[in-house]
Amino acid sequence: QVQLVESGGGSVQAGGSLRLSCVASGYMSKRGCMGWFRQAQGKEREGVAAINSGGRTNYAESVKGRFTITKDNAKNSLYLQANSLKPEDTAMYYCAAVARWFGYNCTTTDLRVADYHYWGQGTQVTVSS
Repeated sequence: QVQLVESGGGSVQAGGSLRLSCVASGYMSKRGCMGWFRQAQGKEREGVAAINSGGRTNYAESVKGRFTITKDNAKNSLYLQANSLKPEDTAMYYCAAVARWFGYNCTTTDLRVADYHYWGQGTQVTVSS
């Protein structure tokens, strides 16, 4: 059974930084594809950043240059370094993983919610102006 557990959220002022972490159990990050998503109150869930088995990354335009997604395969962990935070980054942030792919390793870096099958419970990020 796959479990994803996020941590690292909190409240910061605009311009500040946070590092989100996600520990995956029952899932091999070195073969899979994982991503960070967020959902602000009253809005749909949206993709923030994704990373595939080979380490290739993809970012939403709104966070390019400010956020960095990384992973540690030895720890089966995913990270999101969020710098220069803005009030519009306020949301619940979710770690997610792809369940099925063609071939031995997952290669997608899509940011579509429907492509991800495993989800964590989320960690809240609040940015004040």
